Amino acid sequence: MTEATGDRPGAIDARAVRHPWRWVAIVVIAVLVAMVVSSFVTNQRWNWSVAFQVMNQNPVLDGLVKGTLLGTVGAMVVGIGLGVPIAVMRLSQNPVLRGVSFVFTWFFRAIPRYVLLIVIGTGLGFLYPQLTFGLPFGEQLAGFLGLSQDTFTVASVGTFSVTSSIWGGILGLGLSEAAYMAEIARAGIQSVDRGQTEAAQALGMSSGKAMRRVVLPQAMRVIVPPTGNETIAMVKDTSLLSAIPVSAELFNQTRAIGTRTLQIMPALAGATMWYLIICSVLMVGQYYLERRFGRGFGVSGPARPRRFARPGGSGGA
Repeated sequence: MTEATGDRPGAIDARAVRHPWRWVAIVVIAVLVAMVVSSFVTNQRWNWSVAFQVMNQNPVLDGLVKGTLLGTVGAMVVGIGLGVPIAVMRLSQNPVLRGVSFVFTWFFRAIPRYVLLIVIGTGLGFLYPQLTFGLPFGEQLAGFLGLSQDTFTVASVGTFSVTSSIWGGILGLGLSEAAYMAEIARAGIQSVDRGQTEAAQALGMSSGKAMRRVVLPQAMRVIVPPTGNETIAMVKDTSLLSAIPVSAELFNQTRAIGTRTLQIMPALAGATMWYLIICSVLMVGQYYLERRFGRGFGVSGPARPRRFARPGGSGGA
């Protein structure tokens, strides 16, 4: 048995841990930032006044809206709209669906986007001058029956009128994006515990309903961050629309102005500032989406004030 001595521990002489190298790093970073800012301000060759003028010119604003923003939104709609079903097909028990999904993903991930856009913008029009809609194999059947080739054709359109426009660019970028989104969606679906699907089916849900109501909402926590990353990357990849060729695009317009006025760097600086603005807005949207779908999984949000127990006699905790 230990005897009570009545001795009390002495005062603790605690001292904060010093981090001298942390302050050295801060000073070095501050000096580097100051040098960069000074270079931007004092180097007259940047010619910021011309850069701001380029940003506000009508062809640049037209290319920003009709090429960059419309191209990004359209390509991501096609990519997400195709990518999620392809991911579900890849996880299907049906070997045919799994095979089709694998071939699609393999094919469009293997082709560089620039090459794909050239093929769509110029190659498709050369290979198939007319796009026809109607009975499958209608031309062959009409020829076999001795009828006119357009007997079973409902509508036709010139291929170049579609593939050489922004719609051809959206199609090319969207198909390429769908292959990447399929892998992202597949990873998100596989992150959900199998028991969630089994529990939903035990409640009488079909496989499709369990996927829509139970699995996909939980998988969004994993899908949203890389999808936001892909969207930001797509903003920059719209500069590849020159391969179609589509001239109404932000980078192409600023480059044309820079070449014409011999103010190349100010024109590129104007394009860079627009890209920074767009990507900053998208990153804010991604932040709130991650908070929305990450609730209950420990995803950090704004710090909430901690609750402390009230002292006894003041109403409890």
